[in-house]
Amino acid sequence: MEQHIYLQLFSKGTASAGQTLYIKDIARLEGQKDILPSIMDLAIYKINAKDKSHVVIDALTVIQQIHSSFPELTVTVLGREQTVIEIEVPRKIVSPVMLVLVWFLLFVGAALAIMNFHEDVSMLSVHQKLYSLITGKNLEQPLLLQIPYSFGLGLGMILFFNHLFKKRINEEPSPLEIEMFQYRQEIENYLAETETDRSSKPWPSKSYSPYSSD
Repeated sequence: MEQHIYLQLFSKGTASAGQTLYIKDIARLEGQKDILPSIMDLAIYKINAKDKSHVVIDALTVIQQIHSSFPELTVTVLGREQTVIEIEVPRKIVSPVMLVLVWFLLFVGAALAIMNFHEDVSMLSVHQKLYSLITGKNLEQPLLLQIPYSFGLGLGMILFFNHLFKKRINEEPSPLEIEMFQYRQEIENYLAETETDRSSKPWPSKSYSPYSSD
């Protein structure tokens, strides 16, 4: 009886330096339950110093390794044909002085951007006219409108970005998260197409080892 499994590569994954990647780390499998555990534990690649920040592993590499242990097995690939593995590097401890400096620059930059925008659209003049229309009085500083407007501006930014510090307000992604997601997808697609990695090299010989760096 012919044995058949379905293979679906993950879109991305993470690994640490020196880690050995197994099929279970980069893909989902569906098929006969008696052989799936053995296939899941097949080694595919070992991260080495030459890999730098990313490794791209394609479906043909995975199929070849499966066939080296299960030559009669039929493998059907579903979905994408490459998976991008990001190599995690130890994060450096940020200096408190640098943290305060960056925070200060961002704070000043954001404040200047908001003030320049309000100056460009003559927001003070708009508030003065609105206050005059509502109350019939003319004031240089209509605080009755400016103070609620300032609080509303901050509240609107919180609702727009859907975060209050690290707490998410609801399950919907914010526009910034969508933009970051699309940016990450473009990076992964670029790496999958252009990275000089295993997916762009000739198939190895019969002496191929999953622990090889080539």
